Amino acid sequence: MGNPLKKTMVYLGLADEEEVYEEEQQAPARAHRERDREREEPAPAPITPLRRPVAVRQPAGGAVNEILTVHPKQYRDAQLIAESFREGVPVIINLSQMSDADARRLIDFASGLSLGLYGRIERVTSKVFLLSPENINISGHGGIAHADAESAGFDQS
Repeated sequence: MGNPLKKTMVYLGLADEEEVYEEEQQAPARAHRERDREREEPAPAPITPLRRPVAVRQPAGGAVNEILTVHPKQYRDAQLIAESFREGVPVIINLSQMSDADARRLIDFASGLSLGLYGRIERVTSKVFLLSPENINISGHGGIAHADAESAGFDQS
């Protein structure tokens, strides 16, 4: 009896010494059969995980055919803004019909959207913003960092 657990079981009377002896005699034959089965079954081929290339969708270049103007009333109107901006359509957002809290949330969302898609967000007036895709150039100077005095309610600080 080579297994200390089996010896303990026999000592405590939980197993019969003859049964343990028979199991030990059959163990080498069982191990031999398992090794034969492993040799017969071919080893599985190595698996190489495929990584999908990160495809950044580039909006179609050329002239601007459309500019979307949105007058959101609730934060959930951000979905329309995001879908249009992803398609490469410049979006003008007029926040005059929104509460200040929802307007801040929407501008935070639009800022992240434009950053993530390599576009720009610019303040036109205190409650009007322009989201322009990467391939659209806007002349003039500005950006969300150049807020004017009357738009203090939308400071990003």
